[in-house]
Amino acid sequence: MRKRDRLIIETLEQFRALRSDQIAEMFFNHTKSPITNANFVLKRLRDRGYIEANTKMMQPYVYFPKPARIKQDGQKIDHFLKIVDFYLQLKRSGGPIKLFHVEPQYMEGAIRPDILVSWRDKIWFVEIQNSHYTHKVMAEKMKRYQTFYDSDDWKKIQFVKSFPRVWIISDRKYKIEVEGFKVLQSKSVSDLLKQLAPSVPKNDTKKRVGGNGEIKVRIG
Repeated sequence: MRKRDRLIIETLEQFRALRSDQIAEMFFNHTKSPITNANFVLKRLRDRGYIEANTKMMQPYVYFPKPARIKQDGQKIDHFLKIVDFYLQLKRSGGPIKLFHVEPQYMEGAIRPDILVSWRDKIWFVEIQNSHYTHKVMAEKMKRYQTFYDSDDWKKIQFVKSFPRVWIISDRKYKIEVEGFKVLQSKSVSDLLKQLAPSVPKNDTKKRVGGNGEIKVRIG
């Protein structure tokens, strides 16, 4: 088996499910025809029994490891695909991704972020909201994070030296009240970068812009 084939299977294990276009972007973006090349390889892996696919209900096709870790027609498919979309947004935005853990669990399952990620030299707990939570439900979720922070149990997480920032991806803005750690909210990765970008006065543009013409963004 080719190294790329093994990587595709390992990625399906990690993310549970991926659309063919997501796989094309991850593994075939350097080719002239990413989608065509991805479909060719995915068909070969299916024919040889290495992976599975939902070809009846999903367009583009959605692929799974074999055996699949979730129901191929289940409600959680969309959730996991959004996690992959978020990962690809991080990749496009630049900055190294040193760790990407899908649905880790802490405090015996009381804390279950969608993602634990190391990105741009910061550690993040990411909550991707597919639907709108009530303010009460979000307050209860943040209370559990506060308990986790106060307990010091988070110090047992490998590679984590300070409590991760909590990043909520949602179209809705929530009132957050926590102490000791940061909670950021945005609609997308690019939206967060805009929030964190320094304000550039019109008469001070030259001082703020790098030699390549791009505004430098630093997450502080």
